[in-house]
Amino acid sequence: MKILVTGAGGFLGKWIVERLLAHGETDVRAMLRDTSKGAALEAIAARYPQARVELFPANLKSAVEIAAALEGVGMVIHAAAAMKGSAAEMFLDSVVASRNLLDGVVNEQKRSGAKIRVVLVSSFGAVGVVDLPRGAMVDESAPMERRPAERDLYSYAKLRQEQMFREYSQEHGLELVVLRPGVVYGPGGGHFSSRVGLNMFGIFMHLGGNNLLPLTYVENCADGIVTAALAPEAAGQLYHVVDDDLVTSREYLRAYKSAVKRVRSVRIPFWLLLWGAGWVERYSASSKGQLPAILTPYKVKAMWGGNRFSNAKLRGLGWKPVVSTREGMKRAFAAFKAEGK
Repeated sequence: MKILVTGAGGFLGKWIVERLLAHGETDVRAMLRDTSKGAALEAIAARYPQARVELFPANLKSAVEIAAALEGVGMVIHAAAAMKGSAAEMFLDSVVASRNLLDGVVNEQKRSGAKIRVVLVSSFGAVGVVDLPRGAMVDESAPMERRPAERDLYSYAKLRQEQMFREYSQEHGLELVVLRPGVVYGPGGGHFSSRVGLNMFGIFMHLGGNNLLPLTYVENCADGIVTAALAPEAAGQLYHVVDDDLVTSREYLRAYKSAVKRVRSVRIPFWLLLWGAGWVERYSASSKGQLPAILTPYKVKAMWGGNRFSNAKLRGLGWKPVVSTREGMKRAFAAFKAEGK
């Protein structure tokens, strides 16, 4: 079976290609918007000489290029996503581009008469946690985010993307598998998730406290995605991807300071953060937006309210982390230190 991976040149995408090969797949089409990112994929392919890894330049904004990329494909793993930009850019790259891909899948199925499994890499940003009590377990039964526009642009785009995939699945009978990774980290990724805190004016505002971080090491995350993608029983299912032995925000920050570099940090308790966000929201309203409401009680509860996280459903497919949390942090921090930033 030929498998198309979108966003194959990205931080997570290239690991998805690697784990497909590690699981014995021998025909992978790696879709790249920027062909300069092909070197890493070529190096991966060289480790699996029995497999064919086709580097396929295409843009999800082009229906013609999408049609060519989908020809002969039996599965699509959609990992391409916009991580930053304006609201219009985020919506265009995550939602409109995804609609183009889905239209292409529907057309290819009609043309070939063959079923194509669609695997969506969604996000914890689509999960609604604000109404859950502090410390509640977040698993696949958690509700979807009900007020994404009040959370952040990325969450809004990922929620709308996931909803659209489900709509297409129902309308066109697509075989859909959805995976929601937590905080994906590792060499080449960001040093800090906003769940740990925010860097402001040269001081790191530590906002996560003793909250558990829903970490997933990039190799583990990719392996979880591939495990579900290849499992026949995963059709129509949703899986959360987090690692075992999760650490708290405080433990992550302390380990980072020890292994990478010293960071000037100030701990902001949750109650104080919530109070300050309420003041910002009220002042923004009274000043008619002179001070943007960049922090609101809703955002605070969504990001730093404190939850526990389960990977039991994904483990039910036989998946387990390839790399332990301790080893993953060790590898990530060694790479961060080598960056010299």
